[in-house]
Amino acid sequence: MLTTLRAPNAAFPAAVDRGMPGRDTRDGRESGMDGDQGRWSSDQSERGVIQPAVAISPSETINRHGVSWRGMAAEAVGVTQHGRIESRFRAPLHLLALFESGARSTGDTFVEGLPRSTLRNYKRKLILVPAGHEYADWQETSSLPRVAYFYFDPAALPVDPDLVPADASFAPRLFFEDAALWDTAFKLKTLLDSPRRCDRGYGEALGMVLAHELVRFVLRPRRLERPLRGGLAAWQQRVVLDHIEEHLPEQIPLAAFAQLVRLSSYHFSRAFKQSFGMPPHRFHTHRRIERAKGLLAKRAMSVTEIGMALGFSGTSAFTMSFRKVTGMTPTDYRRSVV
Repeated sequence: MLTTLRAPNAAFPAAVDRGMPGRDTRDGRESGMDGDQGRWSSDQSERGVIQPAVAISPSETINRHGVSWRGMAAEAVGVTQHGRIESRFRAPLHLLALFESGARSTGDTFVEGLPRSTLRNYKRKLILVPAGHEYADWQETSSLPRVAYFYFDPAALPVDPDLVPADASFAPRLFFEDAALWDTAFKLKTLLDSPRRCDRGYGEALGMVLAHELVRFVLRPRRLERPLRGGLAAWQQRVVLDHIEEHLPEQIPLAAFAQLVRLSSYHFSRAFKQSFGMPPHRFHTHRRIERAKGLLAKRAMSVTEIGMALGFSGTSAFTMSFRKVTGMTPTDYRRSVV
């Protein structure tokens, strides 16, 4: 059964530590937060309904509303003022976060088991936090975030149990993209934001589809193949390339790459060069320049804006790297594109 989730504007860390009461921005009703589990407590007594929430501070700068039903819950969160925002979550639930919009001038995001990310523009990105893992984020906003959180009870996922192997495990993912997950999750967020958000049958059906898409994503096969002539195995290449594309504007430490594919930094560096013909950070720079070419051709952004969006410290650094890879400046390249 679909029920309204009374999700107040949780303060962080006060509500987590002391059960500070909050207020739902839609109807003004009060409820508290269970600090031990990171869940909302209320007078709802129906068994099987989960009521979690990511703790966010300062509470007066956000509004949030959502729904819950057996096995999962969903909520939409909007930040209404610029400034420093902090978020945290740890619970015996899987968390999927969808960032419809948002950008920061500074800050970082942490999901337990992965290197921290300082990605500035996280629009249209997803985060997956497995049950029991910590999620923490702080930022100075430059574009107001709009996000949806989806919470899944591992013991009551609304999917056919035969589809989930007994040894299946959810791995953390930080600022990734997946078209099927995004499309379904965004439909559910749109329903939350619409006047007809009480369409119970449609909402619950979307929730079930989202749960199936999440399981499909988690169980996507990755064959453990041996490296070819000292290079990276095919699954290792996919993991590294996905990570580079998802974190293109960031400086990724060599140790972070190595950790992703379970190798030492020394062996990873040698295997990567064997597979791709150049060191990891040079390859990363080449991927940035390829992305820059596409943005230069669209002409929607200035050269300076493109350089900053791709993580370069300034126009001169961007121009130097672009010229080194292509033999021309970004401006010359833009003029050459018909």
